[in-house]
Amino acid sequence: MKIKEAFYRDKQMKFQGSDNYVTTPDLKLAVNAAITLKRPLLVKGEPGTGKTMLAEELAKTLGIPLLQWHIKSTTKAQQGLYEYDAVSRLRDSQMADLDGGERVKNIDNYIIKGVLWQAFTAEEPVALLIDEIDKADIEFPNDLLRELDRMEFYCYETRQLIKAKNRPLVFITSNNEKELPDAFLRRCFFHYIKFPDADTMRQIVAVHFPTLKQDLLQAAMKTFFDIRNLPGLKKKPSTSELLDWLKLLVAEDIPLEALQTQDDKVAIPPLVGALLKNEQDVTLFEKLVFMQSRNR
Repeated sequence: MKIKEAFYRDKQMKFQGSDNYVTTPDLKLAVNAAITLKRPLLVKGEPGTGKTMLAEELAKTLGIPLLQWHIKSTTKAQQGLYEYDAVSRLRDSQMADLDGGERVKNIDNYIIKGVLWQAFTAEEPVALLIDEIDKADIEFPNDLLRELDRMEFYCYETRQLIKAKNRPLVFITSNNEKELPDAFLRRCFFHYIKFPDADTMRQIVAVHFPTLKQDLLQAAMKTFFDIRNLPGLKKKPSTSELLDWLKLLVAEDIPLEALQTQDDKVAIPPLVGALLKNEQDVTLFEKLVFMQSRNR
């Protein structure tokens, strides 16, 4: 059965961005390039830069369902295809007298369909998110090479060839914690989401906090980038952490004065725990503030 390609030929399926997601021109170009090439889009970037949200917003914008597969360190590629529940079948076989053994006879009752099976057998095009692939074992990407390349796999228990009715839009995210195999990379279109500059960050904040006062935003942005630019930080605060911090500032009605100093030097901001997430970074920041206070 030939995979339907009309979805990819339709010019209306070009991604033009979303009101809820600030998209840079190079990111839009990367998404549409992956659609044109019919290859998975591999998106890397710092945690909290909106990689997962990109897939969610694109699916919403194009009006197609999104299937999500969130990868853990213990995740195996086979789980994305299917799993055979032999234990349940054995248990049911021991209780076969209750229903005459009809359930046990049908092996389909014990096949747990994974997200790739669901995506391949969907009647309409879907988007498929494989989230944080770098969390898995190094062989995990290689184990999906054939399936993602040929859009098919074989179920040995039922003796079925599961082939995609419609080629899904495949998005793969990585936090860059682990290198991915070259053979896998060759089959993807790659894009790295750079950390937003100040102007782009203001646009992102405006989407989430359209009524935020400009003076508070300016002070918060200065504090945020001062912290990010601090040398030696173990974990720099991300975009999502800035949004969390702004949400807290608004909720707690923190006054503008709490974010500013008279001599425009770095100070410990209120609710700093939303930005700095380990004691080493907090200590480093406190030392910087102390040293600056002595030089005033």
